[in-house]
Amino acid sequence: MIDVYVSAGSNIEPKQNLRTAINAIKRRLGDVQLSRAYRNKAAGFDGPEFINLVIGFKAELTLTEVLSVLQAIENLCGRPRKAPKFEPRTLDLDLLLYGDMVCATHAITLPRPDLIKRAYMLGPLAEIAPDVVHPTLHKTIGQLWSEFDQTAHPLTLVDL
Repeated sequence: MIDVYVSAGSNIEPKQNLRTAINAIKRRLGDVQLSRAYRNKAAGFDGPEFINLVIGFKAELTLTEVLSVLQAIENLCGRPRKAPKFEPRTLDLDLLLYGDMVCATHAITLPRPDLIKRAYMLGPLAEIAPDVVHPTLHKTIGQLWSEFDQTAHPLTLVDL
């Protein structure tokens, strides 16, 4: 079993789309661990605020299979496959960590490079997996979060 961590975010009907994503992941992948949900400003463009959280689960699936499941769940929530990167989203599921795998292909880079730059990824991940070691930085996620400039990237707790 591989420990997998996924960032989930939405700024189009976010509560509904995130609940749909969580339920679909539970149905397809089993038990999940959820961080709390946070509201934050859109990163990289002007748009409605996002609600983000991190979902952790154990998978017997290959990396390709996990990516396929995540893409199918994005599709379920109405995300167009060829949508421009910096625009509002019904659902964005970003694979942060797949065990301790390190790779860079045309399809994915692991660990996700944004993980250590985005409060909405790192903070919620530190909440549910503080002792997980980042595969290339060799620090725990909790250490990375404590070193992160949290005041420059405020997150506001919200209920789903």
